[in-house]
Amino acid sequence: MSEQQLHMTPDKPVGIIGYGSYVPRYRLAAKEVARVWTGGKGGLPIKEKSVPGLDEDVVTMSIEAARNALARACISPQDIRAVWVGSESHPYAVKPTSTLVAEAIGAVPHTQAADWEFACKAGTEAFVAAMGLVGSGMGKYALAIGMDTAQGKPGDALEYTAGAGGAAYIVGPAEDSLARVNATYSFVTDTPDFWRREYQKYPEHGMRFTGEPAYFKHISEAATTLMHSIGTTAKDYKWAVFHQPNTKFPQKVAGQLGFSLEQIQPGLLVPVIGNTYAGAAMIGLTGVLDIAEPGDRILMVSFGSGAGSDAFDIEVTDKISERRNLAKKTGEYIARRTEIDYATYVRYRGKLAMK
Repeated sequence: MSEQQLHMTPDKPVGIIGYGSYVPRYRLAAKEVARVWTGGKGGLPIKEKSVPGLDEDVVTMSIEAARNALARACISPQDIRAVWVGSESHPYAVKPTSTLVAEAIGAVPHTQAADWEFACKAGTEAFVAAMGLVGSGMGKYALAIGMDTAQGKPGDALEYTAGAGGAAYIVGPAEDSLARVNATYSFVTDTPDFWRREYQKYPEHGMRFTGEPAYFKHISEAATTLMHSIGTTAKDYKWAVFHQPNTKFPQKVAGQLGFSLEQIQPGLLVPVIGNTYAGAAMIGLTGVLDIAEPGDRILMVSFGSGAGSDAFDIEVTDKISERRNLAKKTGEYIARRTEIDYATYVRYRGKLAMK
């Protein structure tokens, strides 16, 4: 395969017909985690993170985001031919999240449904599949969701940043889209930087190994290969969104690729909601779409441990202005916050085993 053929484009042009996000109301400050585990000593990777309530999980949050996407898409849920949910924290080990979401939004029974897994890029993995389904003509619309609840062992570094939330995207014909997806490219290797075995409650990680050769190598390779393949550079993009496990990583990789802080700022939501895992890059993109103007070009690159990255070249259309105000924006979810202490967080996340 020649280098010019590495990026993927569907036979029929596709785009984002509707998008939506969801972020839980509750917030746990990083300094509160530090107070409990380190006596308040040490640096803090983020300001605070979102925490799901007692009645929230990946299903309920996915439904909320999907309804927002439907509101912006202005289509019937009966026209959606696939409902795909990517997550690290599906509520059931054996029972799909996707059928529950499809039922709640009114997409059943004439639809395909499945759950996706690939650590933090499970959502964009579903997005690529949605591009393929719509681009091949098998269905007019497909719904791809990336959503997660907070996962982090008490006292572990992950507990500071493991937030909750995500986003939903309805993929459809480019001519009806708010943003056209021009091309995508995926880069994967067997890099065991982060994992959780079955029946294991909390994930484990390879400490600094999660930076290199995991995060930085895969995002850099995916981004540079896509841009080289389609003939673009960082200067051709108004905005860029990179997977955000913390504040430093996306800023560093942006600089390495030639992007400025101003280009990534609207999508850099991790300081106030944490790492939403499967929804991290996807919810970052909603932050950009909430302010983007027609003609703006966006580079989005996800990362999933294990490891891999999906890169997308996206161009905003003139339909964004008339439809983005039809649903709640990501900034509105972030603004409606209720701060909780560590004890409440432990209760909400079921971290105390009672038997």
